[in-house]
Amino acid sequence: MTSQRQSALDRLTANAPFLARLAELQPDDVTRFLTDGTDAALAAVAAPPMDDDIMVSLRQWRGRIALLLALGDLSGEHDVATTTRHLSAFADAACDAALAAAFAERVPGEEPRGLSVIALGKLGSHELNYSSDIDPILIFDPETMPRRQRDDPTEAAVRIARRMTEILSARTANGHVLRVDLRLRPHPEVTPIVLPVDAAISYYESEALAWEQAAFIRSRASAGDRALGGEFLSAIQPFIWRRSLDFRQLKEIGAMSDRIRDHFAQGQAFGPGYDLKRGRGGIREIEFFAQVHQLIYGGRDPSLRVPATVDALAALAKAGRIEGGVAERLTSCYAILRRIEHRLQMIEDQQTHGLPLQPDALDAVARLDGHADGAALLAMLQPVTAEVAACYDRLVLERAATSGLPRDEGELAGALMAAGFEPPEPALRAIAEWRGGKLRALRTPAAQDALETVLPELVKALGAAPDPEAALTRFDKLVSGLPSAINFFHLLAAQPELAKVAVRVLTLAPTLAEALGVRVELIEGLIDKRAFDAPADKAQLRAEWAPGLAGLDYERLLDRVRDRVGERRFAYGVQLIAGASDPMVIARGYAELAEAALQVLADATVAEFVEAHGRIADSELVVLALGRLGGRALTHASDLDLIYLFTGDHLAESDGRRPLGATTYYNRLAQRVTAAMSVPTAAGKLYDVDTRLRPQGAQGPLVVTLDSFERYQREEAWTWEHMALLRARPVYGSDGAKAEVQCVIDTLLTAPRDAGKLTQDAAEMRDKMAAHKPPKGALDIKGGPGGLVDLEFAMQVTQLASGECHDPNIAAALACLKGKGLAPPEVCEAHALLARMLVMLRLTAPEGEPATAAARQLVASQCGEPGWPQLLAAHDAARQDITNWWASIRPDPQEKMP
Repeated sequence: MTSQRQSALDRLTANAPFLARLAELQPDDVTRFLTDGTDAALAAVAAPPMDDDIMVSLRQWRGRIALLLALGDLSGEHDVATTTRHLSAFADAACDAALAAAFAERVPGEEPRGLSVIALGKLGSHELNYSSDIDPILIFDPETMPRRQRDDPTEAAVRIARRMTEILSARTANGHVLRVDLRLRPHPEVTPIVLPVDAAISYYESEALAWEQAAFIRSRASAGDRALGGEFLSAIQPFIWRRSLDFRQLKEIGAMSDRIRDHFAQGQAFGPGYDLKRGRGGIREIEFFAQVHQLIYGGRDPSLRVPATVDALAALAKAGRIEGGVAERLTSCYAILRRIEHRLQMIEDQQTHGLPLQPDALDAVARLDGHADGAALLAMLQPVTAEVAACYDRLVLERAATSGLPRDEGELAGALMAAGFEPPEPALRAIAEWRGGKLRALRTPAAQDALETVLPELVKALGAAPDPEAALTRFDKLVSGLPSAINFFHLLAAQPELAKVAVRVLTLAPTLAEALGVRVELIEGLIDKRAFDAPADKAQLRAEWAPGLAGLDYERLLDRVRDRVGERRFAYGVQLIAGASDPMVIARGYAELAEAALQVLADATVAEFVEAHGRIADSELVVLALGRLGGRALTHASDLDLIYLFTGDHLAESDGRRPLGATTYYNRLAQRVTAAMSVPTAAGKLYDVDTRLRPQGAQGPLVVTLDSFERYQREEAWTWEHMALLRARPVYGSDGAKAEVQCVIDTLLTAPRDAGKLTQDAAEMRDKMAAHKPPKGALDIKGGPGGLVDLEFAMQVTQLASGECHDPNIAAALACLKGKGLAPPEVCEAHALLARMLVMLRLTAPEGEPATAAARQLVASQCGEPGWPQLLAAHDAARQDITNWWASIRPDPQEKMP
């Protein structure tokens, strides 16, 4: 190691005049480095006391740090990441010292507060160059920043900021500390160098440009009042990390790279003069590669919100956003390019990024890095820049050259026919109307530009649909309902696979098409490949949502949950129409999603209610799910059947500032939970909630005590109410309370019964249902002879009569009954078929609408049949099996109980 340190010193002395001068000035630091190493030498370099001449002491401190970090870098004791972290830490400390000195001069005796340094760029990500400027944004709080009594707040802040900048940037006989560039603030030509925090927040929420969003990926409060800086950055997080991404901005960010390549054209060609930062295959392209992927995915995945480039590449690879091999190669290339960049800057402390044109100067850089000469350095760098350029050119948002669709009608007709539109006339008319601005969403120049960008891929996707003309009509209807189609079109252009998904939605699933028309940004959620993963359970969903819900007020939380549920429900529907998942797996996913939403919103509603009314001791709300939610098998359009109960003494009273009696307390609370789940907000509707299965139905109170519920079910309930309880499951409340409710249900359902009365009651109820709600058609999967309602009646009578297999999930209960010889084997298969048909038809043929030919084939395939005729035959056979089972259980319609 000693020889490596000596080699570093020798190379530094021979090839870097700036560092050689520092070594002469600081012989003790050099000796300590040679004997004890870099970290020990750095530890001996203390920050200067505040009572020293700040202009001198900071510069001397900087010189010692610069020398030792260069020696540590050249000797290999510090890698690039360690070096840049030390440089960034020094910059933070220097800014703090300069700011403190500026405050002391302006308002002696006051602590520096109310003014924050927001670091952007490499300082923001702890990746500062060896000789770099810093690009902070300065903000202040007029209410908390100390100032002289008669000072205007802004004028005082500007004076302090200007003095801080002077202390850092002014070049004296001892050099400078840091070059400070304040031009990244909003409108630098007209704004003061330090901005009021509220004005800054307002700007970034409403006016900021694409490059500013990208810049704030690498941001942090680095000096000054860090609490103020942290509050500012928290306030603008929605600007930085947008769930609904503006693809126009991504297009502009990509164009920035093109403009940089054009502007620095002389540094693009590899060789002497090559620009390591801005050249093709250089440092900036690695940073853009990471940042563009972060902008696409970071709004939905907080794990990607890391500022450092290398950390971002690792996070993107871990999340599956980029290939692991790409991340590893770019990480290696980044370290090499940054290392050589440091060598350039070490020579004369210049902020330079270009390899020297002169052979002697290039040789000096090479020898400083341990190479024989400039030719050897270029040979080492050439494959590095080639690898980076190749990765960047494959970037998903690279704007491939496209000729667009022709405007000549004859040529356009030929292109449309080639895409699948035969005859082409309907498509010709539609495109002419779009280009003519007939639709509201297409009347601006920006919208027309976006349209021309997406048209080639859109026509391909529409032409490949089973019925291109029908797909075109539905797409036209979708766009006609949008206030603006600009971002939607840019999204489809940037992600061509989503254009295919959108067309499939419009062609096959009216339910999803309607949702997309209301909230077109739902399609963005499908950028995330995890949208096609197996559905998450409620615990996973709550954990996933938690970071985005933390700290929200109640109204915003209602909206946010509606957004999350809508996105996930849409993604599950797309999985079904893509044939990517079993309908019963998705049905379970729908149920887990509803249960997670109920738990989150009930928790928030209870907390909000407790703020006003307090709690009731030894008492709590319990929510019982019945029907399809209880059975963990919802469809896309299912409502939620709920019963509200509460434990404890009904005569008790809450302990809040506005106390309520227990019955009033829980009835009001349950009303609010229902509203939280069902009332439309700005984010739309969540679920319809049906509470009519409660004791005494719609005429009874919304909430009753558990004791009252048990007594009613034991003494007053009709047979059909016990049948409904077979699909009951506690879904909200403490574990103890839910177990208590489940025990009550189990006791009720296992009580001895009169089998004759049971079957007679069930048959009469089924007949009433058939009379009042006749089937909507031959494909009313639930109603009609042999439908799912008949199956449930047969199953539930068998469960109650036998006291066996009380599982709320129908498939599990049938399997149990089959295993005990209580149900014919064929009804399990019949249920599996009809349940899948129900899930699929709720998407493809809602409200009994006839399914399109393409949708019929999809439904058949998802139900395990080769085609629609075969599915209809299997459907009829399944109904017959169920009809036979129900007929074997129910009494003869001519017979009456005595």
